[in-house]
Amino acid sequence: MNAVIDMGVYGADGYTIQMDVSKRDTIPTIDPSLNHTTINQLAKTVDDYEFIVHPGDFAYADDWYLKPKNLFDGEEAFQAILEQFYHQLAPISGRKPYMASPGNHEAACQEIPYTTGLCPAGQKNFTDFMTRFGQTMATAFPSTSAIDTAKVNANKAQLLAKPPFWYSFEYGMLHFTMLNTETDFEDAPDGKGGSAGLNSGPFGAPNQQLEFLEADLASVDRTVTPWLVVGGHRPWYTTGGSGCGPCQDFFEPLLYKYGVDLAIFGHVHNSQRFQPVVNNTADPKGMKDPKAPMYIVAGGAGNIEGLSAVGSNLSFNAFAYADDFSYGKISFLDANNLQVDFIKSETGEVLDSSVLFKSHKQQFVLQ
Repeated sequence: MNAVIDMGVYGADGYTIQMDVSKRDTIPTIDPSLNHTTINQLAKTVDDYEFIVHPGDFAYADDWYLKPKNLFDGEEAFQAILEQFYHQLAPISGRKPYMASPGNHEAACQEIPYTTGLCPAGQKNFTDFMTRFGQTMATAFPSTSAIDTAKVNANKAQLLAKPPFWYSFEYGMLHFTMLNTETDFEDAPDGKGGSAGLNSGPFGAPNQQLEFLEADLASVDRTVTPWLVVGGHRPWYTTGGSGCGPCQDFFEPLLYKYGVDLAIFGHVHNSQRFQPVVNNTADPKGMKDPKAPMYIVAGGAGNIEGLSAVGSNLSFNAFAYADDFSYGKISFLDANNLQVDFIKSETGEVLDSSVLFKSHKQQFVLQ
């Protein structure tokens, strides 16, 4: 499984390193899709992974105004960038399952606070994202556990799932739950009155996402799917400044309560790996059977806004990289060992590698 987040279009409207215009790619004379370094690396290694998770920020079409040539064609530029990006992504998404959830750059035609009302009807409130992914992402499904309680919780989660915003799926040893860090919880950054000023959502009933998450995580039978991984866009653990506080308040207690093994986020445009941690405190067991989740940020795939400097660090950060484009690769070695590698997009070089051991002795984790 690869984690690819915060990936933008390649070409004249394409990605840079730290907003250095000299590093922005120009449209070549051939199909540009495989000249995006991350897409190219994913295409070359397509037989080495089973699927991709991409929790938010596709194309960066809402940054159309950063190019002067687009200033008089905002509506058309937004849509053109989206179409070009998904065309470029086709060598990957046409061959492997591509699992999505929303990021802030899907909210509206421009990410300028309190101006989304100026966007056309089809270019605000996550409309393009819903149209593209609403019918193709998984809904929760009946549990394969033999335990009745698990079946009841899975059925409840199935009713409460709201793909492509929040949902879950299973693949081999893995149960994967997608989160919506943008809307549908108290003080959600992109929600009504949220800090981002994007005035979006809600997409479910009050507390629907919370009730889904609790039912879904509670349904996971570790004798069937020993590994429990979640994905979302905004991290609460990150170098270089504060993360998403409202996200931490809303999601972290449940991730710990039900023993989530790994949490994958983006939003910050670099790659980061943290020791297992809860409530801003590292788990004393480290990578050897911790109770707390391991957290990674895989936001360095490449986009027009450039890469984010590592900045100030945290005591429980184990790896941070912002020199070039990169992404995460997660390998389930067996029922007890999970490997996380960060890959340099241009060369395929492994920048960082770690193995998380979990005993998974409990059939249903509750702590």
